[in-house]
Amino acid sequence: MKVVLEVTFRMGGVTYRGYRWEDDALVFEFERLGDAFIQALSNHRVEAEVDRPPSKVLVELKTKDGGKVFEAFERDGIYLAAEP
Repeated sequence: MKVVLEVTFRMGGVTYRGYRWEDDALVFEFERLGDAFIQALSNHRVEAEVDRPPSKVLVELKTKDGGKVFEAFERDGIYLAAEP
């Protein structure tokens, strides 16, 4: 089954690193490392081919200051999320 995630970040410089399972949750991994970033919204659309439906979809954003994890919600078969 294909899981599609569309996520909006508050700044540029974000790269997609892949995904992993944490129990039944599917975690999409992104990172923003460095010192200067574009102060504009950055949209990403990624897909994962998985063997089972996730109980929830999470977005993990790693930064040089630590990071954050936030949850996506499903609408019409696509998971949507925005950086808080």
